[in-house]
Amino acid sequence: MRDAGPRTGVAAWADRIVCGDALEEIERLPPESVHLAITSPPYNLKIPYRGYADDRAPEEYLRWLREVWRALLRVLVPGGRFVLNVAPTSIKNFRPIHHDLSRDLRDLGYIMRTEIIWYKQTMGRRTAWGSWRSPSNPHIVPSWEYVLVFSKGQWNLPGDRDAIDISAREFERFSDGFWKIPPERVRQGHPAPFPEELIERLVKFYSYRRNVVLDMFGGTGTVAAVARRLGRNYLHVDSSEEYCRIAAARVRAARPPAGSWIPPPPLVRATLSQPPGPTPRVRVRDSARQN
Repeated sequence: MRDAGPRTGVAAWADRIVCGDALEEIERLPPESVHLAITSPPYNLKIPYRGYADDRAPEEYLRWLREVWRALLRVLVPGGRFVLNVAPTSIKNFRPIHHDLSRDLRDLGYIMRTEIIWYKQTMGRRTAWGSWRSPSNPHIVPSWEYVLVFSKGQWNLPGDRDAIDISAREFERFSDGFWKIPPERVRQGHPAPFPEELIERLVKFYSYRRNVVLDMFGGTGTVAAVARRLGRNYLHVDSSEEYCRIAAARVRAARPPAGSWIPPPPLVRATLSQPPGPTPRVRVRDSARQN
């Protein structure tokens, strides 16, 4: 499914902000069409996301994500990468969700490449000490998150060397798997947005210019905006109309490098199945609101 117009070689559905359900929209994509997916799914901790009820039963939550991961595997190109950001769940009711998710992904056939420790430098706000200065019941405060990296079928991602934009110094820094990056402070109504520096590193390290970068739980559009600014195609999916509008504004403001291929302004769609045309009024389907 390729565009026959002036954007030759670029997926017709790319460079879109799509208000819809993650699983349904991935299933609409053609096979082997995405080079890099970066996402952080809802944490299932009753976090007040807009347009999504974050309170599934644990097994239902994992079953739902397994279906998303299965659908994603079909649309990744051979060697395509999937980067999954997940946080430790809590202090008292600790559940190693990162182990559950990595197990499910490996069972589905993904190759697990590595895990990056994203150290958020949040210890200054610490309040939950547990048993202060006592081995009775001390608490370890999760000041980090996991960034789990997988690929489809093979380790290498084919691409044009002229489309590489990572410097030698950046490559050296990013290949150290302990990333000290402060959390994002500008939230725009979202409880857990990505910092742009985290996404910049991942996009440069794991993709070429003009690759397609997907975030199926796109929130307020950090992945899409950074991807456009770095000369990649993007596809943003989220079930919240409010987040999609914020994402569209951020992507429009993102400016690719001088002299690089420049994608058009984002087209906001209710679903990927809508035909191309003027930007429609954003609509959120009932099914998206329920998820």
